[in-house]
Amino acid sequence: MMGAGKTTVGREFARRHRMRFLDCDHEIEARTGVKVATIFEIEGEAGFRRRESKMIDELTRETGLVLATGGGAVLDPVNRAMLSERGIVVYLNVPPQVLWERTRHDRNRPLLQVANPRERIERLHRERDPLYREVAHIIVDGGRGNPGTMVRHIEKAIEEYTKTHAHTECGPG
Repeated sequence: MMGAGKTTVGREFARRHRMRFLDCDHEIEARTGVKVATIFEIEGEAGFRRRESKMIDELTRETGLVLATGGGAVLDPVNRAMLSERGIVVYLNVPPQVLWERTRHDRNRPLLQVANPRERIERLHRERDPLYREVAHIIVDGGRGNPGTMVRHIEKAIEEYTKTHAHTECGPG
């Protein structure tokens, strides 16, 4: 979900584990030379989602990578399948109130450029939470912990997950 801390926590996890970190939205911007908000304006959400799916397909084929996806990446069942099958997916579950506090002054979030952004966050959370839970191998409550604390929770959860799923091969996460 937007504002959950995926980029901050993902970057810290990657640093600690000497892995490469990429944010899917940032990678789209770097390759197109255009901000996500501008892609939304020109191509609409559907156009952006097509670009996002292509990027997820490419990036999930890499190894040794920590990937932060945009909050809406889980809307596409193909994305969910690629993410789930090609890596360990961590869902940072953050309550809508906290998401609102973190994003309310950010003008670079196209889906929040509406009359009532708080209501939009609550609706997006209701719609997306079940999809995040469907795709996630690990769910970490991300309401108030600092990035270091979050990373420690994720490390412990991944350790437990890999112990119980040692027979399956896990790719990039």
